[in-house]
Amino acid sequence: MIVFTILVFTMSKSVERNRTISISDSERKLYEKNLISLPYDGEILNKIINQDIFEAIDFLPNNFVDLLFVDPPYNISKNFNSFKFEKMDEDRYYKWVDSWISKIIRLLKETSSIYVCSEWQTSPILYDVLKKYFIIRNRITFEREKGRGAKTNWKNNCEDIYFCTVSSKYTFNIDMVKIKRKVIAPYKEGGKPKDWFIQDGEKYRLTYPSNIWTDITIPFWSMKENTPHPTQKPEKLLARIILASSNENDIIFDPFAGSGTTAVVAKKLKRNYLAVEIEKEYCLYALKRLEMAEKDRRIQGYENNLFYERNSFKK
Repeated sequence: MIVFTILVFTMSKSVERNRTISISDSERKLYEKNLISLPYDGEILNKIINQDIFEAIDFLPNNFVDLLFVDPPYNISKNFNSFKFEKMDEDRYYKWVDSWISKIIRLLKETSSIYVCSEWQTSPILYDVLKKYFIIRNRITFEREKGRGAKTNWKNNCEDIYFCTVSSKYTFNIDMVKIKRKVIAPYKEGGKPKDWFIQDGEKYRLTYPSNIWTDITIPFWSMKENTPHPTQKPEKLLARIILASSNENDIIFDPFAGSGTTAVVAKKLKRNYLAVEIEKEYCLYALKRLEMAEKDRRIQGYENNLFYERNSFKK
């Protein structure tokens, strides 16, 4: 009886903490009315387009994108609700990636920055396609710490993001993306702290981020941003990219929008957005998250122009 009571208590606590976003039937009917597809007679800025990017792209204007963020299906067989992506041989995947990147170029400004996501098997293919069209500035690797791992191989817990630009003219706001870290070995010069400070009794230093990101938390069931999307990117990750490579009122474009993280973070950070997603269900989640952002603009792990260490959230 005692064991049973503890189990019930633990389960009830888990249910209480479960913050995964859900959509009611009434909400679904409401959000469906706000989805658009192209061609469209009205304003498309700050909209979610429920359409295949290959159908939508010909109706998008030239040179309107300040920042492009792309999180395409990796070359892995995976179900995305009613849409299934099938693994291809490397040559075919290369051609598929090239087919949409070559079309997106028309949408970019001379000053645009581009970020494209991949995992270790598709990373070399992405690199070969991207170098045809852009200046590749860096390869970011972030620790994707989620899942229980494999018994016969090393756990795959990192992903790559290629940072590219169209030209030598681009935005990079390094002072907007500093990381607040605890000081391990505080050094003093003339008896005074050198490049560190004390806050709430702890010693901290503001550091510039490298291209290895270990402070990113992948959304899970007790986080307010979590959705049923199987490969959802964290808001904190998008915040770092958007703050570094765009300015307020710039236009952020995401052609594989999933559950809308790019659009949501763009809105929270006072940018404009345009997002295209083929799966209707994920578009509805994007619209609900955008509605939630009207009341709560907080981003877990980020506050007052500072990024905090993993799993921290200042209220």
